[in-house]
Amino acid sequence: MRSVITSMVVFIWVVTAGSAADSAAPRDLAKPVPADWLARAIVSDGNQELLKKSFEKASHGGMFTVGILGGSITAGASASSKDRHYSAYVLNWWKKNFPKAQVNFVNAGIGATGSDYGAMRLQRDLLSKNPDFIVVEYAVNDRNTQDKAESYEGVIRQILSHPKKPGVILIFMMNSAGGNAQEWQAKVGKHYDLPMVSYRDLLWPEIESKRMEWKDISPDTVHPNDIGHAYAGKLLCTILDRARASSVKSPASTLPEPLFTDAFQYTSLFEADALKPVTKQGWDFDSSQARNKCFKSTKPGSVIEFDVVGEKIFLTFWKIRGGMGKAKVSVDGGEPAVYDAWFDQTWGGYRCTEMIAAGKPGKHRVRVELLAEKNPGSTGNEFRILCLAAAGVK
Repeated sequence: MRSVITSMVVFIWVVTAGSAADSAAPRDLAKPVPADWLARAIVSDGNQELLKKSFEKASHGGMFTVGILGGSITAGASASSKDRHYSAYVLNWWKKNFPKAQVNFVNAGIGATGSDYGAMRLQRDLLSKNPDFIVVEYAVNDRNTQDKAESYEGVIRQILSHPKKPGVILIFMMNSAGGNAQEWQAKVGKHYDLPMVSYRDLLWPEIESKRMEWKDISPDTVHPNDIGHAYAGKLLCTILDRARASSVKSPASTLPEPLFTDAFQYTSLFEADALKPVTKQGWDFDSSQARNKCFKSTKPGSVIEFDVVGEKIFLTFWKIRGGMGKAKVSVDGGEPAVYDAWFDQTWGGYRCTEMIAAGKPGKHRVRVELLAEKNPGSTGNEFRILCLAAAGVK
């Protein structure tokens, strides 16, 4: 299930140190968390070398940047305010423990997106801000499969190979069925010996045993309410406390060989305003929505083509309930696939990312043709291409 936010928007908060937006400590709405709950939710303390280096940097004062990356849970969905979001607990932890530091905050959460698009945009939206500490949250939006673990691994490899060498913690959220991608994502985390915590392992046993109800921590099927965010925030602070209190000296960390692939360590991303069509018949560039510029068409039979270099090629298009149609997409003249931009839900629209080719490095020709066919529930044929991206760009 994709994590979503009502009326999907891109959330990238960049909060400067000392601003009113992040100055207040979060109001603690969750009951005290029992020690045995916290113990079962620590998936791994991991190699703490990078965290301890982050602590050392923060202790000297100066600018210290905290970044978070993920889907709509990270973007802020269902938290009543920024100071009740899980990140507020983390920010307050850094400020309280390192008062000399000027804590800067970057929220690089985008609703209804997974680690595939995350790997494509990570450099632009977060790593370019030189973070000193990062929380990664994709366990709800990613499927619990190896292909998604591969893009998740790319996110991790990009972070660990960044010159700043930020500390990083992985958090595994869950949906109302207790589902998430923890099984596969934890394999990646274990391979890189990273600190990992599980919101699911913290709370799902209480829900299964009827000591807690899902509605106590969420207003829908995915997003934590203020109490749920408080639990997630406390859990992250707990593993930070454990790392800070630990006297164990971890060996210097080196980037190991990939567990699955390093393709998603090397990515490129071309939003619509950076795309240069090699063929354009019946498609127009639309810049009316600053965050969702696109090439769009409403006329069946319209064709647009682009050249993209990489090993795995991705198409991102806008999916929403309304007058949306279907497009036939092919790469290098191969077997086409049909993608439907009409959405059966009513909460809003989202950026749908699909892998359209894989396995062959080099330059590829992407062809998109608007079809006359459409979903019976649709009132039109519009299709919006938001971006093309590639992995395995070395």
